[in-house]
Amino acid sequence: MMKISYKDSGVDIDAGSRLVEEIKPFVKETFNENVIGGLGGFAGAFALPAGYKNPVLLGATDGVGTKLKLAIESKIYDTVGIDLVAMCVNDLICSFAEPIFFLDYYATGKLEVDAAKEVIKGIAKGCKESECALIGGETAEMPGMYQKDDFDLAGFAVGIAEKEELQKNRGVRAGDVLIALKSSGIHSNGFSLVRKLFFEELKWSYSHDFNGKPLIEVLLEPTKIYVKTFKKVKDKVKALAHITGGGIVENLPRVLPNNVKAVIRKSQIEPLEIFEFISKYVDEEEMFRTFNMGVGMILVVSPEKVDDVLKETGGYILGELIEDEKGVDIIE
Repeated sequence: MMKISYKDSGVDIDAGSRLVEEIKPFVKETFNENVIGGLGGFAGAFALPAGYKNPVLLGATDGVGTKLKLAIESKIYDTVGIDLVAMCVNDLICSFAEPIFFLDYYATGKLEVDAAKEVIKGIAKGCKESECALIGGETAEMPGMYQKDDFDLAGFAVGIAEKEELQKNRGVRAGDVLIALKSSGIHSNGFSLVRKLFFEELKWSYSHDFNGKPLIEVLLEPTKIYVKTFKKVKDKVKALAHITGGGIVENLPRVLPNNVKAVIRKSQIEPLEIFEFISKYVDEEEMFRTFNMGVGMILVVSPEKVDDVLKETGGYILGELIEDEKGVDIIE
């Protein structure tokens, strides 16, 4: 009788083992005194940081979306791991939680060790920037589920906060000022539209020059991580809104009470060349509902603390809050 192996079916256990060994050095660089044990166990262990009176753990999960398609096709793998971490930890800080550890899930049709290593190296880099530990992950090789070179990513971040901080009425009200923190580019939302515009409609190549850089480098610029900035101004802001899918118009209302409206001055937004170009082909309303438009995070700050927050963050005033039905008005 003919005998077949797991490798014959498309799954290479040895490749998985080799990947684990190759990623250990840079994963360990993310460890701190709270990490218990190392890689290779059935679960990652992390001791609660000292100094909290009534600690609460918060979790966030996200992916990178179709931006991954560009990484796969261009074989540029070292940035999307940063995106993965950023999309999770930037959500955590909006709940006033400081990220403490991260886990990843990498699924592919055929495990290419070198490509996976670059992706996970990016995840480790994002964790170091976020000051959180990469304590574990999963690599799944699933032939038949994914095409040979395809892979998908999911990330899981856990943060910590005082229970009283979560229950605190931060007093967001009319008269508060909105401060924008610049994005690094498109971040990780709207890439189905981006891909359609540049590669289906305009038929540009990845190497097409875009203001002195290859287009693919502009598009794969990783999502900015705002954790260190948050830690500097945590006690001086009332609320934070991570501007992801849905743009400013859908994300900012998530931190507003029912009787408060945000007024955004479009002329105040510091433009990014990529959005200025895309806006030639996409209606303005669609732009603001799809992209961050150059604003990666919005802080709600009381007027007396604006100068301090501007100085510590490098942000700029974007608008203010007024008494009205909850929502966002974007004016000239």
